[in-house]
Amino acid sequence: MQKKELTVTNRLGLHARAAAKVVSLCSRHRSKVILFANGRRADARHFIALLLLSAATGTRVLVEANGPDEHQVMTAVTRLFSGGFGEG
Repeated sequence: MQKKELTVTNRLGLHARAAAKVVSLCSRHRSKVILFANGRRADARHFIALLLLSAATGTRVLVEANGPDEHQVMTAVTRLFSGGFGEG
């Protein structure tokens, strides 16, 4: 199991478009990915659960990946967060 704390850096936070990118990315991997923020827990493959995290800009998110490709998915999720979900 890998764990990493990331920060939401894009201007709009973990909104619909950003959450959809997380779901799309995590759905391509076999490992289970869970995000924790604001006292809530969300499976990274469930769009509504991600939105319910209410992760605004600056929110610290703990990401947990567990499975056969956990290293690859953690690297990809870290890149997605650090790149502001591709929003410029």
